[in-house]
Amino acid sequence: MKKGIHPAYRPVVFLDHGANFKFLSSSTVACDETIQWEDGKEYPLYRVEISSASHPFFTGKMKLLDITGRVEKFQKKFQRGSYGQKGKAGEQAAVPAATPTEKK
Repeated sequence: MKKGIHPAYRPVVFLDHGANFKFLSSSTVACDETIQWEDGKEYPLYRVEISSASHPFFTGKMKLLDITGRVEKFQKKFQRGSYGQKGKAGEQAAVPAATPTEKK
């Protein structure tokens, strides 16, 4: 590797305030703060908004989506306009034909 062109790869402590969870990993992320880790050494500190301790996918606290309500809302949205409406005889509403371009 060339010297002086790569960022410093070092141990960094990542802190998730929402879950009060921190872990030590290696990274090249830039940090302004430091924290004393369990081994007594001081490491750069990087604050994260979400981690495996607070993300619904990893914690198992994922919300279930109301899919039927979303489908009904979508259908109501398009029933208001002329697109997709049915005529009196059960046929779809006529769509105006495009006017052909004239040759000059």
